Amino acid sequence: MLVLSNRPWCKGFDPPHQSETRTVYVANRFPQHGHYIPQRFADNRIISSKYTIWNFVPKNLFEQFRRIANFYFLIIFLVQLMIDTPTSPVTSGLPLIFVITVTGYEDWLRHNADNEVNGAPVFVVRSGSLVQTRSKNIRVGDIVRVAKDETFPADLVLLSSDRADGTCHITTASLDGETNLKTHFSVAETSVCQSVSQLESLQAVVECQQPEADLYRFVGRITVTQHGEEIVRPLGPENLLLRGARLKNTKEIFGVAVYTGMESKMALNYKCKSQKRSAVEKSMNTFLIIYLGILLFEAILSTILKYAWQAEDKWDEPFYNQKTEQERNSSPILKFISDFLAFLVLYNFIIPISLYVTVEMQKFLGSFFIAQVNTSDLNEELGQVEYVFTDKTGTLTENEMQFRECSINGTKYREVNGKLVPEGMSDDSTDSSSPHLVSGVHFNHFLLLDTHTHTHTHTLHIGEELLFLKAVSLCHTVQISYDQPDCLVGGGDPFSHVNGFSSNHMEYYASSPDEKALVEAAKRIGVAFTGSSGDAMEIKTFGKSEKYKLLHVLEFDADRRRMSVYYRLPQVTQLLFTKGAESAILPFTTSGEIEKTRLHVDEFALKGLRTLVVACRHFSPEEYIEVDRRLNSARTALQQREERLQEAFSYIEKDLQLLGATGVEDKLQDKVQETIEALRLAGIKVWVLTGDKHETAVSVSLSCGHFHRTMNILELLQQRSDNECAEQLGRLARRIKEDHVIQHGLVVDGASLSLALREHEKLFMEVCKNCSAVLCCRMAPLQKAKVVRLLKTSPEKPITLAIGDGANDVSMIQEAHVGIGIMGKEGRQAVRNSDYAIARFKFLAKLLLVHGHFYYIRIATLVQYFFYKNVCFITPQFLYQFFCLFSQQTLYDSVYLTLYNICFTSLPILVYSLFEQLVHPHVLQNKPGLYRDISKNALLSFRPFLYWTLLGFSHAFVFFFGSYILMGEDTTLMGNGQMFGNWTFGTLIFTVMVITVTLKLALETHFWTWMNHFVTWGSIAFYFIFSLFYGGIIWPFLHTQDMYFVFVQLLSSGSAWFAIIIIVITCLFPDVVKKVFYRHLQPTSTEKSQVTDELMGGKCSDSVCCMGAASPNPQLPVSRSWNDTDYFYSNDRSILTLSPIEATHC
Repeated sequence: MLVLSNRPWCKGFDPPHQSETRTVYVANRFPQHGHYIPQRFADNRIISSKYTIWNFVPKNLFEQFRRIANFYFLIIFLVQLMIDTPTSPVTSGLPLIFVITVTGYEDWLRHNADNEVNGAPVFVVRSGSLVQTRSKNIRVGDIVRVAKDETFPADLVLLSSDRADGTCHITTASLDGETNLKTHFSVAETSVCQSVSQLESLQAVVECQQPEADLYRFVGRITVTQHGEEIVRPLGPENLLLRGARLKNTKEIFGVAVYTGMESKMALNYKCKSQKRSAVEKSMNTFLIIYLGILLFEAILSTILKYAWQAEDKWDEPFYNQKTEQERNSSPILKFISDFLAFLVLYNFIIPISLYVTVEMQKFLGSFFIAQVNTSDLNEELGQVEYVFTDKTGTLTENEMQFRECSINGTKYREVNGKLVPEGMSDDSTDSSSPHLVSGVHFNHFLLLDTHTHTHTHTLHIGEELLFLKAVSLCHTVQISYDQPDCLVGGGDPFSHVNGFSSNHMEYYASSPDEKALVEAAKRIGVAFTGSSGDAMEIKTFGKSEKYKLLHVLEFDADRRRMSVYYRLPQVTQLLFTKGAESAILPFTTSGEIEKTRLHVDEFALKGLRTLVVACRHFSPEEYIEVDRRLNSARTALQQREERLQEAFSYIEKDLQLLGATGVEDKLQDKVQETIEALRLAGIKVWVLTGDKHETAVSVSLSCGHFHRTMNILELLQQRSDNECAEQLGRLARRIKEDHVIQHGLVVDGASLSLALREHEKLFMEVCKNCSAVLCCRMAPLQKAKVVRLLKTSPEKPITLAIGDGANDVSMIQEAHVGIGIMGKEGRQAVRNSDYAIARFKFLAKLLLVHGHFYYIRIATLVQYFFYKNVCFITPQFLYQFFCLFSQQTLYDSVYLTLYNICFTSLPILVYSLFEQLVHPHVLQNKPGLYRDISKNALLSFRPFLYWTLLGFSHAFVFFFGSYILMGEDTTLMGNGQMFGNWTFGTLIFTVMVITVTLKLALETHFWTWMNHFVTWGSIAFYFIFSLFYGGIIWPFLHTQDMYFVFVQLLSSGSAWFAIIIIVITCLFPDVVKKVFYRHLQPTSTEKSQVTDELMGGKCSDSVCCMGAASPNPQLPVSRSWNDTDYFYSNDRSILTLSPIEATHC
């Protein structure tokens, strides 16, 4: 899928147009009369690159320096260019140039990709013939031909295909991730135009809405002129072929381009997500401001002390450094500012630009160790989650529906071995002499021979039961796939396959698993949907084929929560079938067994079944004329089409006759209960947000462990007014305080939630926070996002995570701090809009408890360590000014200044931040409580920050004064009596510093790999080798040779080696003592787990080996590798109770 640049007209900010509609003349056949001025449309070029040659420098600089840190480095670089500073501009300029160069290279790759897409060959109908041109040359109004397996080069309205009915199949995997085939339609008047000559003579005009980003919305109409008469037909999403989609199972199609280039839905569909920032990044900005304060303090203090020192004439203008006339006459204020800026540049390395480069590299490289990562900026946020918001269907459950029970005309039935058996009767008690709805063959005999038999209290009225099954078989959007998928192509009888139809040759496909389960159940019972062609639908009723003409489909939407189909029966009467949620159907029914069915629906829900209610309505031919008029008027409207359609649907879907209800089972996913329990033990609260009926949702919550049987369940349901809602919330709050129960659970429905959020937000939040589990049912998608936002913006500002698998979960996923998409059966919209994607809910435990734990510890240590080593780096420079009259003399050579963060100390911390494991992954999963040790951003709080900062300053003082004591009294350290100079002094400090900060990280490393050893000892070795080469050769391109032979002379002194060893030990020995002291007297839970893990020696690090999963021989050590096939929990009881596992048990 092409990644598009962030345009101002992306989702939610559509391109501005003067008119709300656009008029497209097919084949650009504009009217010849009058003063017609053609509308201007975008060309068909796709531009995913951010920059051009002309705007690259200013725009890229603006992009890079919106971050306060990068802007700071730019200011320092400009200061170095403008005034005489002690350090070269190269030291600050090189990293900036590197960042800009990398960005430019990435954009150059985007330009190449754009040129490839825009230059792709396409075929267009022009001047009565098929002409090949480039994709970028397509104009709005062009008729484009697309062949099988090609992608659509623009948004096209389908005119015709090689099929007689004008349909085609496409896949939209590159747009929304959905891989199933979708059927698109052309209008009858254009579907006959299957040749270039017919299309050339076609006179048609398309009127449609201006471009918008919504992939699933299109409002338009086409006016076809035939024999002087204008025929108007509505156009919807089913008529639009989107750019990026691919043509399948169809030889070729012709379509007219309506949206091109950057106005196509694919280009507009770039998501303008609010930039998610992790808690670590916010902490980094806070630390940056603190260190910026330290930097300003040091620079101001140095400037003041310089002028205080120079108050004496002998220091202001010594005999060996006379001032020039210009210096004597310069402004004191300008001179003060110049000196301040010079000190600012001298100390600026206390805030390293390499920190941000290393953090970005760590996040990017670290994302390869997690499954599918869409936002690597949030890796460490996985270790800070406090609330998990999860969908139910497809997330906690399999989303594989199995039909279990139904209610027909007030009688309950269950399916047993392909037969419907009435309640209270076993399968064995049914026989061919009793007129019950058993197998299809039996029922067919009753239908033909004995439809008026009344021999049992459960006798069925055959007409109503059959009507119910027909409604289930006809009211859906299911498609069929056969072994010969092209059987409908190229004319012939579209139902020819039915005569020899066998269930083995047919498979149903549906966007909704509920629909598929119901149609398959009806087929098993004997009423089988066997196919459709155009507006003809066919079913087999116990072997007898019946065809129905489909007049209208009233599509499902989230507001109505129902769908309807309008058929003409063979008896020339019209019948509407409707199905949907009981709250969306029962209020509109006027006949049938309403109360009995309502009770049955509640019983199904208590069993955890998903329920749907089925109803019908008969229409006379006269009524149909009014229905047809209202629907056509609404569907051809260009303005307010949705509102008009809702009015028409409300007119049709009323006075319904209730037929019955269905109950389908959706099984729980594997290890859902263990995962929820592990999250709870980790201190994470789980909220379930679902659109299901509350009885169904409660039943599933109990079965998955979200609610415990011993939990006190509180309810906020069916509140009708603000006052009633407030009173109930008050009662719940008092009950929580009065009840001495460890855990409470809350159930709230969508309507009550709306009231609670309107006026009583604080009271509602107080109740929710005192509950260990919350279940929200009958939730609309936007309500899910509102709940997440409510928690996210509460005073405590908890870190939230949302997980779901369907399009209805997208708003929730985008609202939460971390969004997880599950690759389920409801398309790929959730995955596409998420930060991370996983295959099953159970992997959430590993994602948070293992990956989240590791990445938070790694990034927290990386940030603290970077500031520590730069305090060590620049503080000696500050101290040195006290010994050089604040002359801004540098302590280190400029090459060392540049390479300290880039080469000498960068790799060990990068490798640490990628591979460090404080505790074995199995231990982290078996002891979820360890997650609490890092919650609330514990490792980046003020106390650890203060420790690392003070440690940096103390080490810097030891570096400087340890070296000063060695060399400060004009002591000669060379055998020939020669003394060392200032560059040797600085190099000695620098050498001690590189060794100490590298070994300090080695002390912090718990999990050693060969790569850690390589970069740790290799960095120290590289520093020595580089310094020998750098100082041992006269480099012709350097204007000064200050470091020539300095390092060689330093290493030739035994006293220098002795000083290096003593200073390093002096710095690190207190750290070692502190670690030992704290680990023995005040160990954390994590440190205790480390000791336990080490004592086990890997022989039985967790319960896996006890189950024989890790090693068939209990005496063999368990490998410390980790992969996706490892068990999450091998012993459910040990997880739920956290019972210790002793090695002796193995």
